[in-house]
Amino acid sequence: MKFVVVGAGYVGMANALMLARQHQVVVLDVQADKVVSINQRRSPIDDQLAQRWLDEQCLALSATLDPAEAYAGADYVLIATPTDFDAVRGCFDTRSVETVAAAAQRYCPDACLVVKSTVPIGYCRRLRGQLGETARLLFSPEFLREGQALQDCLAPSRIVVGGDPHLARPFAELLLEAAERRDAPVQVCGSDEAEAIKLFANSYLAMRVAFFNELDSFALGRGLDARQLVEGVCADPRIGRHYNNPSFGYGGYCLPKDTRQLLADFAGLPHSLIAAVVEANAERKQWLVEDILRRQPRVVGAYQLAMKQGSANYRESSIVDVLRLLQAQGVEVLVYQPGLGEGELPWASHCEELAQFKARAELILCNRRDPALADVAEKVYSRDLFGVD
Repeated sequence: MKFVVVGAGYVGMANALMLARQHQVVVLDVQADKVVSINQRRSPIDDQLAQRWLDEQCLALSATLDPAEAYAGADYVLIATPTDFDAVRGCFDTRSVETVAAAAQRYCPDACLVVKSTVPIGYCRRLRGQLGETARLLFSPEFLREGQALQDCLAPSRIVVGGDPHLARPFAELLLEAAERRDAPVQVCGSDEAEAIKLFANSYLAMRVAFFNELDSFALGRGLDARQLVEGVCADPRIGRHYNNPSFGYGGYCLPKDTRQLLADFAGLPHSLIAAVVEANAERKQWLVEDILRRQPRVVGAYQLAMKQGSANYRESSIVDVLRLLQAQGVEVLVYQPGLGEGELPWASHCEELAQFKARAELILCNRRDPALADVAEKVYSRDLFGVD
């Protein structure tokens, strides 16, 4: 079979690599550098396993900028384009999905379209109405961790496919056959339900992060040992010892936007808990800013901006939000982030040399403690208790 994967981000590349062992896969993207990288067997995403597969696996994989070339003879079109949250409209910006769906229908009208991008609840049902009764459209959410996207694709916690079961079941089987975990649970349901599963799953993770952050804020404010509290609470097997390490707040590409979208989808319905999760994340950052200001630093540095270990992505990073709040209070902020592009974070001072960064910063923020800062441990400000995400 021929699969077209539109979008060479984490979701798109993980699926493309997994499927390319057994099927022809063409990645379609608008960024020429990504297309060149894929065709030269260089991973456009920061994922060690992805690069290893490009080096070692026999993959029927290519990439192109040309829609006509990509869509010709396609059986499936996987849509994995960005759907950022539009704060003005109060919902996801799904225009890229609509553009791809329209193009795919024009070039390969018989192909099955599979939306992988996260979308509002009810979106695919409405899109199907726009495309026409003959449109073959599914929604299949991903539950991937950045930096481990391919691994999570190969060993999925579950496979969820929403839409017409006569289309959904065969597609779920294709994913299961391509994966290395062949006993992954498969759930076929309506597209509305599949969309809701994705948003509620991420909102639960955000809620858990917010809970342990609030526990940590309580410990900080009351002079208690946060580690003792977390370990005692998590000894209950109903709670568990996972996803319990305090941070500056949940961040990254998914959790902030997905919680806000779910909140928007709750319009007209009781939603106190989801609203509290979003509010708690903002409060956490403000509380930590106040704690930092009590220490009266003149220069605050941030060591690495990403919210996850092994990731260079600092989109929606809570540390960035904390730095902005500190700067608004007149504190000079300094950033050490290798590879930071020119013009990025223009409101902050950049430091390319780690030694210089350590010398200039009076207080150093880091989401997860790093051995590279061991010699200035007295300067480090982190809520990290366990050294894991």
